[in-house]
Amino acid sequence: MALVIEGEERIAAPLQKVWAGLNDPDILKDAIPGCKSLEKKSDTEMAATVVLKIGPIKATFNGEVTLKNLNPPHSYTIQGEGKGGIAGFAKGGADVTLTADGAGTTVLKYAAKADVGGKIAQLGSRLIESTSKKLAGQFFSTFGEKMGG
Repeated sequence: MALVIEGEERIAAPLQKVWAGLNDPDILKDAIPGCKSLEKKSDTEMAATVVLKIGPIKATFNGEVTLKNLNPPHSYTIQGEGKGGIAGFAKGGADVTLTADGAGTTVLKYAAKADVGGKIAQLGSRLIESTSKKLAGQFFSTFGEKMGG
């Protein structure tokens, strides 16, 4: 089951700082909802453990995060895939673009795609869609607060 989520976040920080944050595992870990660990394996690969509750199902996902299509400091694609054992799998990605907007403000736009399978996919598209939108919104607003704070 696939879905698309789009959004925009105004961040009170200069473009270079926001770009650096998007590539910093510590900042990403703090911004990813339910993230227990995020370890850098290379400049473009990280290993992640995320605990999520979707409806009645709580699962720990172990997976990979990969950065692709890097165009510093303006855009990249972040992709992730996680396996949650009996709960199923989740994979997705987001195209992220940054635009400088006036003195020290950056506009971050994202278009995310998510796909789930297994037990989670049986929960129904409305629940999965609302949860996915909430998680994406939480990630980008938390990230924005960390960068602008």
